[in-house]
Amino acid sequence: MTEFEDPLFQMFAARTLGLVSRGGAETGDVAAIAGHVKPGDADSWYNAWAATASRVAAEAEDSRSRGHRRSAAEAFWRATTYFRASYQPLFGAPVDPRLKAAFARERECFARMARLARPAVVAVDVPYEDTTLPGYLCMPDDGDAAARATVVSVNGYDSNVHEMYWAHAIPATRRGYAALLVDGPGQGQPLIDQGLPLRPDWEAVVSRVVDFACTRPEVDPERIAVHGWSLGGHLAPRGVAGDSRVQALIADPGQWDMISHFPAELAQRVGDTDAAELGAYLAPAAESPVGHWKFVQRAQWVHGVDSLGELVIDMARYLISDVVDRITCSSLVVANDSDPLSAQAKQLYAELPGPKTLLRLPNGQGYDGHCQTANRSGFDRLAFDWLDEVIRA
Repeated sequence: MTEFEDPLFQMFAARTLGLVSRGGAETGDVAAIAGHVKPGDADSWYNAWAATASRVAAEAEDSRSRGHRRSAAEAFWRATTYFRASYQPLFGAPVDPRLKAAFARERECFARMARLARPAVVAVDVPYEDTTLPGYLCMPDDGDAAARATVVSVNGYDSNVHEMYWAHAIPATRRGYAALLVDGPGQGQPLIDQGLPLRPDWEAVVSRVVDFACTRPEVDPERIAVHGWSLGGHLAPRGVAGDSRVQALIADPGQWDMISHFPAELAQRVGDTDAAELGAYLAPAAESPVGHWKFVQRAQWVHGVDSLGELVIDMARYLISDVVDRITCSSLVVANDSDPLSAQAKQLYAELPGPKTLLRLPNGQGYDGHCQTANRSGFDRLAFDWLDEVIRA
């Protein structure tokens, strides 16, 4: 695998390379890009990835103009990935103009891929409060016009619907499911273009998405599953609480109250300690390039706060414990031994009152890493086999 000297850049590159197995990237492209990136230099990273993305998008347009539909769709899909990778080091508020420009190109390339794709990938707008949430309804290509069992995807901290297409829609549609991909507040376009921050009561988001799904003739309202990955492993359980229309939940990885990710001594001080003191406690974790990106650039932006202390206070509002008794659908809780976010998976599993399965992924079996990005096919076999047995029974 291509290696970057900079640990932050290596984290981004490894994530991008995960898409190779489903045509979203190529190792040769990433290797060529690596030769133009200087360690710690976000400008060189952005320029190298954006240049490659622009070249691949031009190749896609050339194929499209000459009637080569499949070649064009495949190239637009890769360009989508490279534009997204280009702006990841630029996360933060105020939003860098280059991030907005690259995101616009990412959206454009994915939309063009969607119009060419077989099976169908249809752009949708989900009504939400006084605006709409962008998404895609992805359908199998098997000639069956019947309403489908449908997987509604819930995103994480720093992904968007285009990356969820690789992670959730492709394996779902291959198995005959419809897949509804939607970015909520604090994610993708709602964050970048509308400035909507994350919210803790995710049931207000999932309920609107399920409302929309039930209006679509392609969707069987009696067979709806919700699949959350990364931070979605917290948001999805919260979101399905009390919603009897949801038959199944996949939490990957399963999570509990967000404050539980911090040391107990910090969590106990929320409520009686001012923001400055809380921020000072968290500051050492944000000193490394990776930590600074995760806590300062990404999390503060997503939560709509201006300091580490305010971040801690806001994260304490994200609770599963106060709604867990209303999560009654069948649940698959993923506990990946190599993923620190899985630390509370067993607690979520223990507290769930409905039918439940704990999917433990041990070290050394190819599932290492956050959300199994290096082995999605293996994970998909386990997750969708479970879903087949639950939702299609």
